[in-house]
Amino acid sequence: QVQLAESGGGLVQPGGSLRLSCAVSGTIFRINDMSWYRQTPGKERELVASITAGGRTKYADSLEDRFDISRHNGKNTVYLQMNNLEPEDTAIYYCRAQVVTSWHAATTTYWGQGTRVTVSS
Repeated sequence: QVQLAESGGGLVQPGGSLRLSCAVSGTIFRINDMSWYRQTPGKERELVASITAGGRTKYADSLEDRFDISRHNGKNTVYLQMNNLEPEDTAIYYCRAQVVTSWHAATTTYWGQGTRVTVSS
């Protein structure tokens, strides 16, 4: 079994910063891509950023200049540094990891429970 535990969400004023963390635990042979998504009521979950095991990153077009995704492979953890936050960034942020649990297993996608980010004065 694999679990994803997110932390770091909260209330921040416009222009402020937050750093989200997501730690993956359980039966892990390898973690491939790790990603952050976000969702607001009535909208589909959207990709914020992703990072491969080798460190290659991808961002939503409008976020690359303010957000930074990174990972610590030794800790099975992915981070999202969010700067100059705007009210439009308010959402529930979800971590996703593509995990291989043994040498002969297929890749399985796991999701965290979400952490709420609220940007408001």
